[in-house]
Amino acid sequence: MVNRKLGFVGESVASAAEQLESIRARMERARRRFGPPPERVELVAVSKTFDAAAIRPFLEAGQRVFGENRVQEAKEKWPGLRAEFPDVRLHLIGPLQTTKAREAVSLFDVIETVDRDRLAGVLRAEMRRAQRELPVFVQVNIGGEPQKAGIAPVEAVAFAGRCRAEHGLDVAGLMCIPPEGVPPGPYFAHLAVLGREAGVEQLSKGMSGDFEIAIAMGATHVRVGSALFGARGQGGRGTVNPMMS
Repeated sequence: MVNRKLGFVGESVASAAEQLESIRARMERARRRFGPPPERVELVAVSKTFDAAAIRPFLEAGQRVFGENRVQEAKEKWPGLRAEFPDVRLHLIGPLQTTKAREAVSLFDVIETVDRDRLAGVLRAEMRRAQRELPVFVQVNIGGEPQKAGIAPVEAVAFAGRCRAEHGLDVAGLMCIPPEGVPPGPYFAHLAVLGREAGVEQLSKGMSGDFEIAIAMGATHVRVGSALFGARGQGGRGTVNPMMS
């Protein structure tokens, strides 16, 4: 019984390592063929809806940067995992309510979804209270879709400036989710232009189906979920959230 269990764990870690190697190889090929500096694009493994048992093989295979959509879900599974793997960096990549800002500041290392002044102000206050300085990304609703979070593209540069000057946040970059069902390239290119205008060096864009295009358009962070973890909504997984994968 024990031997079978150990064998299964070993196979899980080997499988995770193979998946990570495949994604990283594709990222590097895209960067070398199309991408400008930086020389290294960060892989954010999107572990939303997957439980600790599904995540652990990727940790044991060496992945250290993960993305979660919801504060409550992260609170339930990551404290235990971080006790085992203290060098993990956790990104919040889902919309954040101001009422959850205190917990978000304590749980996460990067907040990628700052999109309004009230949230920026609350985050600043909570960071001061917790004595934690977290880098943030401004989320841009790059396609102007009413069902998605994010600040309008025409307001993004000014908002990033206010986040720095008025709210005292460390604005590291911009983030976007392009519309589904259309070529993402123009939207990724638009975010790159906005990033230059805002004076940021980091761009979080690209998911499982389009991260190579995002790298061609200057992504510094790609958020990959299903290409690593498989389809959501099955054993050990929670409810599917189509907003980010």
